[in-house]
Amino acid sequence: MSKSFERYQKRRLISSYFSVILSISLVLFLLGMLGLLVINTKKLADHFKEQVAVSIFLKDDAKKVEIDQLQKGLALAEYTKSVEFVSKEAAAEAQSAEIGEDFMKFLGSNPLQNSIDVRLKADYVDAVKLEEIATEIAAKDFVDEVSYDRPLITLLNDNIRRLSFWILLVSAAFTIIAVLLINSSIRLSIYSKRFIIKTMQMVGATKQFIRRPFIWTSVKLGMIGAVIAVIAMGICLYYFNERFPELNLMQDPTWLILLFIGIFLMGAIISWISTYFAAQRFLNLRTDDLYY
Repeated sequence: MSKSFERYQKRRLISSYFSVILSISLVLFLLGMLGLLVINTKKLADHFKEQVAVSIFLKDDAKKVEIDQLQKGLALAEYTKSVEFVSKEAAAEAQSAEIGEDFMKFLGSNPLQNSIDVRLKADYVDAVKLEEIATEIAAKDFVDEVSYDRPLITLLNDNIRRLSFWILLVSAAFTIIAVLLINSSIRLSIYSKRFIIKTMQMVGATKQFIRRPFIWTSVKLGMIGAVIAVIAMGICLYYFNERFPELNLMQDPTWLILLFIGIFLMGAIISWISTYFAAQRFLNLRTDDLYY
C-alpha cells in the first residue's frame, strides 16, 4: 500500500514538474520569437526600403563616356546600394513582355530612353534626402529626368514608424504577461505543497531552510524550460534564415546570443522570484487559512 502511494506521489510530482516546464518553455519561446522580431524589425524595414529604385532617364544625345562616368560616380556614392544600366532596347523588351505584345510594331520606333536604376541604402530612402539626391543628379546636362515613387516613400516610412511603435508596445505588454503566466504556474506548483511547507514550519524549520529546496527546484525547472525555448527558437531562426536568405537574419550573431542568454536568465530569475514570494505567502498563513 505504501509503495503504491509512493508511486502515485512520484507520478503526481513528475506531472507537476512537466506542466511547469511546459508552460515556462512555451511562454519563453513566444517571448523569444517576439524578441527576434524586435531585433530584426530594422533589418526587415531596411530590406523593403532598399527595394525602392530611383530611375535616371538619359537624353538620346548623351555620350557613352558621360554615362560611364555617371554610373561609376553613382556606384562610389555613399548612398548607393546598387547601380544598373538599362538600355532602351532592354527596356522595350521588358515592357513588351509585361504587356504581352510588341508595342514597337504599332509605333514604328522605340520611344523609351536609356536609363540607370539606382537602389539606395535604407538610411537614404527618405523624402528629403531623396529630393536632394535627385536634384543633384538632374542638374547634369545629359540627364533628362530623375524619377521615383514619392508617395510610396512617404507611405513606407510612415508605416515603418507605426509598425515599430506597435511592436515595442506589444513586446512590453507580452513581457508582463509572460512574467504573470510563469508566476501563476509556479504559484500553483507551490500551492499543492502548502501543507508540507506548514508541517516543516511547525516542527521548527526556519523559513530560509524551507524556501531553499523549493527555490532551487523551481530555478532548475525554469532553466530547463528556458533551454527548451532557446532550442526551439534556434530551430525556427535557422528555418526562416534558410527560407528567406535575403533577410540575413543571422548576420549579426551578437544580438542573437544576447537574446538567448536573456531568455535563459529570465527563466531562472522569474522562477526564483515567483517561488520566493509564493513560498513566503504560505509560510505567513495560519494553518486554518491553508484550506481556503
